[in-house]
Amino acid sequence: MTFKESIGAFVKELERFDYDISSSDHVWKLIFPDNNEKWFQVHVVKYRETFYFHYIDGSGCSIEYSPEAEIKEMESFGPSSFEAGRGDPESVWYPIIIMARRWMERAKKDWIRANAHVIKSYPLNRRIGIVPNAIIRASLTDIMRVDKDLGAAPCRKFIRLVESGYFFDSKNTSVPTLTANRYFDYCKIAYTAAQRKLDHVDEALSGREMYKRYADGRHEGLPDIDGDSEQEFADWIDGSHPKKSGGGHPWEIKRGGNTTHIDLSVYRPYSFEKKSFCIELRGEAITRLEETVRMFLAIHDASLPISIAAPEGIRKRLLGQDNIGIIPCYDSLHRANQHFRKEQSVFDVMHYDELGRYKRRVLPYITWEPLPVVKVRDW
Repeated sequence: MTFKESIGAFVKELERFDYDISSSDHVWKLIFPDNNEKWFQVHVVKYRETFYFHYIDGSGCSIEYSPEAEIKEMESFGPSSFEAGRGDPESVWYPIIIMARRWMERAKKDWIRANAHVIKSYPLNRRIGIVPNAIIRASLTDIMRVDKDLGAAPCRKFIRLVESGYFFDSKNTSVPTLTANRYFDYCKIAYTAAQRKLDHVDEALSGREMYKRYADGRHEGLPDIDGDSEQEFADWIDGSHPKKSGGGHPWEIKRGGNTTHIDLSVYRPYSFEKKSFCIELRGEAITRLEETVRMFLAIHDASLPISIAAPEGIRKRLLGQDNIGIIPCYDSLHRANQHFRKEQSVFDVMHYDELGRYKRRVLPYITWEPLPVVKVRDW
């Protein structure tokens, strides 16, 4: 049987099994072992009469199959440009299809027993789950802890502000008018309060000079407007100032990656009403949160209105009341917390194997996401 014939036979068998619906697509999620209990996870998506095959836990290229066309490799959108099977998808997918068909035969005979084997035997380091951060803290004593780095007194101060309802009162977080120079005053307080050993912040500089030296640099014309004009700042915010450009990062006051920089942003609280400005810090990465909280507290101590993104979430993180996401060993940690729902309070993630000798201790506290169940359609 040729490669294409094997895939054709596979999709005919696959359509006898239950599937999920995503918009108008049919989606099958398969987890199965080979004869040596090496595990594979494959997702198949059917759009109209075309099937798309994705090798979830391996480096094989994704492929596209339809009965009337040749098998095609799909464009890669992953973090790496390398995918096994590029130019020769058959070398990767032919044995996977054979193993998948064997597994489906097993599921057709006794789908309860087949799925029980998956749930019992699928390696924990390939699963997704959540675990209370308090358990991780009590077990892995050498992990990074924002509360320890920040110190007890600043932690207590921030927590009390959250619990007092500070962030619900607009007078604490917004101002009726603002100028560029006042914004740069905020920047100077922030840079001075949160400087690290390698930052070498020159405290003799003005806020404007600090912004020019330490910020991202793509300022969209902010330093070029009249620094003392409330009207010019308002026009610049609202996009009507002639010196306002686009495509920059004017609020990125401390450089970093997509998720590891710190913003001190200004925006209208209500887009339909050009009144007042909210001033907000954002630096939620675990490597930047300590700096961000220090900036917030210093600006607050200067009796200036200031907000911070997700204050209740930060309180949880400082107290260890949040959850740590457990992600599969084949997934990158980068942005992986976005996989979890907001109500799960997951801000940081780790791989199961990072638990090391504490796996047995932590395991009872992990809540795992359900694995897909493969079942023959009964309708």
